[in-house]
Amino acid sequence: MALPNQQTVDYPSFKLVIVGDGGTGKTTFVKRHLTGEFEKKYEPTIGVEVHPLDFFTNCGKIRFYCWDTAGQEKFGGLRDGYYIHGQCAIIMFDVTARLTYKNVPTWHRDLCRVCENIPIVLCGNKVDVKNRQVKAKQVTFHRKKNLQYYEISAKSNYNFEKPFLYLARKLAGLMFAGFILVTQIFISLSLLPLLLQKYTLTWLLNNSMKQSLHRQPISLFLMTMMMHLSRGL
Repeated sequence: MALPNQQTVDYPSFKLVIVGDGGTGKTTFVKRHLTGEFEKKYEPTIGVEVHPLDFFTNCGKIRFYCWDTAGQEKFGGLRDGYYIHGQCAIIMFDVTARLTYKNVPTWHRDLCRVCENIPIVLCGNKVDVKNRQVKAKQVTFHRKKNLQYYEISAKSNYNFEKPFLYLARKLAGLMFAGFILVTQIFISLSLLPLLLQKYTLTWLLNNSMKQSLHRQPISLFLMTMMMHLSRGL
């Protein structure tokens, strides 16, 4: 049965709640996956925005309904209502702003008050920025609460697929008997054309000095591309 704001699909789908202080990059992170573009201008989310985000896995297609919630307190009056029926969550903070990490326990407490025993990923965003204020060794909250932690960059794409990959593994294992664990071949559908372009060019450059394209079997090209993808973007 589909949850509110979720259409019925014939493949696994999950409600993912994304929380954290305003300006930590939650919306940019989601839009990066949706369109492949990096949003430079900051515009606060008002209330909540719901985005269906599809991924390919080696087990088939999977969808996250991403509930991108407002980080500002003035927009958070109905926040608990957005968490209802949440099946997984991402808590995001900004490694260049200490206060956003200091507020992580509050976000975690509010989430767990409504959603019990769901997989949660803690993400430290903007690790591409030089003037980092929260060092990696200072991030310890995830150990206390047994959360998965990733340092990410929505701008440079560093580890940007890892939170979804982890959640897909956890949810698939919990809900679908016989659902094989998702491997590193985990591709956002919206980014597939960009990846094909990137690895096509890489493959052509690597093989141009060896022999012409028409003599290279297409299966070799596909194997090369998937090998790169399996190692991470």
